[in-house]
Amino acid sequence: MIYSYEGTGVPRFHVDKLSSAHVYLRLQKGQTIDDIPKDVLTDCAQLVKAKSIQGCKMNNINVVYTPWANLKKTGDMDVGQIGFYRQKEVKSVTVEKKLNEILNRLEKTKDERFPDLAAEKESRDREERNEKKAQIQDIKKREKEEMKKKKELEELRNYSSLMKTENMSSNQDGNDSDEFM
Repeated sequence: MIYSYEGTGVPRFHVDKLSSAHVYLRLQKGQTIDDIPKDVLTDCAQLVKAKSIQGCKMNNINVVYTPWANLKKTGDMDVGQIGFYRQKEVKSVTVEKKLNEILNRLEKTKDERFPDLAAEKESRDREERNEKKAQIQDIKKREKEEMKKKKELEELRNYSSLMKTENMSSNQDGNDSDEFM
C-alpha cells in the first residue's frame, strides 16, 4: 500500500517482528525521514497496525520505519522478511491502540491507483537530471563571467592598451616637447 506524498525519499513502515502490510511514504523534495510530520507518522503507523494479521489485535506494538535504501534482502530470508544495512537509520514509533477515527478518515480518502511506477521513476529522474544540468550551466555561466571580469581587470592594470600605435604620437609631427624652457 502506498500512502503517497510527492518527492524523492521513500521511508518504509512495517510492524516490528510481526507480519504486516508495508507502507511506503513519498517525501516532499528536500524532506528527510526526520522531517515527517507527527500526524503523517501516526497515519502510517495506524495503517500498518490495522493491516497486520496479528498486530491489529494487540496493543502497544512497535512500528519501525527506515529509508527504502536501508532495506536488506538476502536469498536465505523468508518471503516478506527483510533486514537492514544500518541499524542506526531504523526509527521506531509505538502504537498504543487502534484509532478507528484515523482509519475511517484514511478509508474515506482512499484513492486506489495502479500507477506505472517505471514511468514515474523515469520522469522524476529526468527532472533531477534537468535540474542538475541547469545548475551546472549556471555555475559555468558564473565562472565565465568571473573570468571575463578578471580579464578586464587584468587589461586595465596592464599597459598594453596604451601601447597601441594609434594612441602613440611622435615628436616628428611637430610636437617637440623638448622646448619647455
